[in-house]
Amino acid sequence: PFMRIVYHLGAHFTDEERLLKCLLKNRDVLAQHDIVVPAPKRYRALLRETAIALKGQAATRDNQALILEQIMEEDHADRLILSWDSFLSLPPWVLKDTLYPAAGERVRAFSQIFPEIEAEFHLAIRNPATFLPALYDKQRQKPYQDFLAGADPFDLRWSDVVERILDSNPDAPLTIWCDEDTPLIWPEVLQAVAGLPDGVRLDGEDDLLLSLMSTDGMTRLRAYLESHPPATVLQRRKIVSAFLDKFALPDRIDMQIDMPGWTDDSVAELSHLYEEDVARIAQMAEVTFLAP
Repeated sequence: PFMRIVYHLGAHFTDEERLLKCLLKNRDVLAQHDIVVPAPKRYRALLRETAIALKGQAATRDNQALILEQIMEEDHADRLILSWDSFLSLPPWVLKDTLYPAAGERVRAFSQIFPEIEAEFHLAIRNPATFLPALYDKQRQKPYQDFLAGADPFDLRWSDVVERILDSNPDAPLTIWCDEDTPLIWPEVLQAVAGLPDGVRLDGEDDLLLSLMSTDGMTRLRAYLESHPPATVLQRRKIVSAFLDKFALPDRIDMQIDMPGWTDDSVAELSHLYEEDVARIAQMAEVTFLAP
């Protein structure tokens, strides 16, 4: 059967399972279009164990069929969507001299489980100035230097991670967006991962904004969009952006950054390097970049 497997690769601290929850909520709509979203407990441990057992070799047809049977209840799917922020690495191994050093071979190892099925990859990236503190927070038992594991915060580039993925998986489509932009492009992110035809609306497209904006702001935004329906995606973003500026809940938007030896200048420098890096990724011919 002609099918495609869609891997949502994280990264860590970008999505907090939001994408998966939204797609699971819309299972029925997706099923009408032959898009299958299995529950994560059906595949996360299974795929990890299988990838380890295969040691980078391609799975046999029988093996492949067996695994699909455990993941999917359905007989057929055009798209099978798998989401896990640890596809690229478990959190303790995100840093080792560099960022996600094993990204390329890990992605390759997972796609080798289904060597005959087309794969497609989706990845959200996040400013190291906030990504590293979130990661460090999860590993507080480690001294800061051990946590860095030889990596220099000012030397970490998502573009390197992207190149590792592309080098190991040259033919697979890769879509990238910035976590910071997600509130503005959430419907497009859902659309890209789900692969739905244009015009099919998903329940929960506004959940992300709901979590960032006061109830009053959300009510006003909805009323405004009703009375002034945006003609283009771009127009919708401008409107959402204006409402976010005005009605965002400050504690959801402002990050307190507390890292050993970091100053405001470090944060500004990391953010500047990140912006340059994002521009580099957006220019890559093999990448579909979702920009606000």
